[in-house]
Amino acid sequence: MTVADETPVRVGVFGLLGSGNLGNDGSLEAVLGYLRAAHPEAVVDALCGGPEVVATRYRIPATRLHWYRGEYRTASRAGAIAGKGLGKLVDAVRTAAWVRRHDVVIVPGMGVLEATLPLRPWGFPYSLFLLCASGRLLRTPVALVSVGADAISARPTRTLVRWAARLATYRSYRDALSRDAMREMGVDTTRDAVYPDLAFALPTPPPGPTGQVCVGVMDFHGGDDDRARADEIHRRYLEGTTRFVRALVEEGRRVRLLTGDECDAPVVAAILETVDSPLVTAAEVSSLADLMEETAAADAVVATRYHNLICALKAGTPTLALSYAAKSDALMTRMGLGAYRHPAREVEADRLLEQFRELEKRSAELRRTLTERNEEAARQLAEQFAALSRTLFKKTTRQEAP
Repeated sequence: MTVADETPVRVGVFGLLGSGNLGNDGSLEAVLGYLRAAHPEAVVDALCGGPEVVATRYRIPATRLHWYRGEYRTASRAGAIAGKGLGKLVDAVRTAAWVRRHDVVIVPGMGVLEATLPLRPWGFPYSLFLLCASGRLLRTPVALVSVGADAISARPTRTLVRWAARLATYRSYRDALSRDAMREMGVDTTRDAVYPDLAFALPTPPPGPTGQVCVGVMDFHGGDDDRARADEIHRRYLEGTTRFVRALVEEGRRVRLLTGDECDAPVVAAILETVDSPLVTAAEVSSLADLMEETAAADAVVATRYHNLICALKAGTPTLALSYAAKSDALMTRMGLGAYRHPAREVEADRLLEQFRELEKRSAELRRTLTERNEEAARQLAEQFAALSRTLFKKTTRQEAP
């Protein structure tokens, strides 16, 4: 005779979480909100890039993603190279052991299947492959939830990303572009769905335009295929954005500079020093909620980082994208603002100012459009969370011998 002993479902969340990228942490926050509402009995912990931050901010146990602490530093000495190499082997064992302790593992959003920014194959792509391979071998479902993807030209990175996606139990994408990209890379996407970015499930702050303009900046050097001209791309981006900010200040406008990652701070400092006006200030933000409050209080937003755009659009504020990747174009089109895009690689301040003025003229109309699109996004994400519960959260039982 056996006795069924019901146990709480054990859920692991995985990714570059707590590492300074507010978009990644916002995706985690959305999934934790879903778990606490729909599965309050679940026991949740993380394998992530910044375990101290995740444990403190979200009150869940967290383990460091990489055994070797210098994983994301350039290795030039023999000791560092050896440490990185050994770390790859140790991480394979650590990842499998972590996956084994869970009933379900969720990768919450993020651009985990893309290389739109500089990326090395043996960094996060390798870690994601280890996770999905461990899940398949140990029969622990791994879910890639509302993730971003893009066609990858570098063969080692493309191979790791393709196999990670193939080995996952559940896949959904934050736009059709991502699903199409995975199909082109050889993944069967027949059963994969498209839902909005997880950040659209976060609470929306009340609107309160204050007359200021938010400008979201980025330490932008191009993508993975732009390494040869990265410095030139960065120079043009910084010069064009600075000229735009100065033009607003000359009109007497107050400008609030936003970031989305700790690495963006030098860009903010450079603009503040060059423009040198009390009308330009920098926001201190530590979460997507902070970013949304800033954008909700603006008359209009011009932003580069993907999740800066999402925050502004979800807040219902007319937004112009300094677009650096197709994912930004897809997001703006989905939210009804596809006409308001400007290339981040070639920022032309005069043309950007013209587009901005047109955006402000249509402000009332665009706010109505954003209200409608946000309601639809919330409905679609509710559908996805319900689908996740049906697919992943089956009753967990442990059999004990008499």
